[in-house]
Amino acid sequence: MSDPITLYLIEDDGFLLDMYSQRFSMAGYNVVAKANPKEALDQIRAGDKPGIVVTDLVMPGMDGFQLLETMRAEQLVPNAIIVVLSNLGEEEDIERAVKLGALGYIVKATSTPSEVVGRVSRIYEEALSRQQAATASKK
Repeated sequence: MSDPITLYLIEDDGFLLDMYSQRFSMAGYNVVAKANPKEALDQIRAGDKPGIVVTDLVMPGMDGFQLLETMRAEQLVPNAIIVVLSNLGEEEDIERAVKLGALGYIVKATSTPSEVVGRVSRIYEEALSRQQAATASKK
């Protein structure tokens, strides 16, 4: 990666937040780690423009679905790639996340940290390629 991509990582479990932050940083991302979705929203509302948002769903206070609903309703990150990283693996959870803008859904319990970083990177690269192809076809 030439310029580091800003990746918002929103996870209430401190151990997982630190571990995934480290892994994404080692992969070249500029990681903004938040244990609280409301803090992430405040920072985004203040002008931060992440290229990728990786969020858990089960969190106290505001859950990940509410976070996705708010970001979508307020059009806070219209160009960001959103990936859900959760232990909720039911089909209805995945469908709901996708309807709210998630381009990827990773179940924590079935993926190693290295696999998570690789999948997020692939989801980002594929989305970027689609955006570039769409832009090129409009010219």
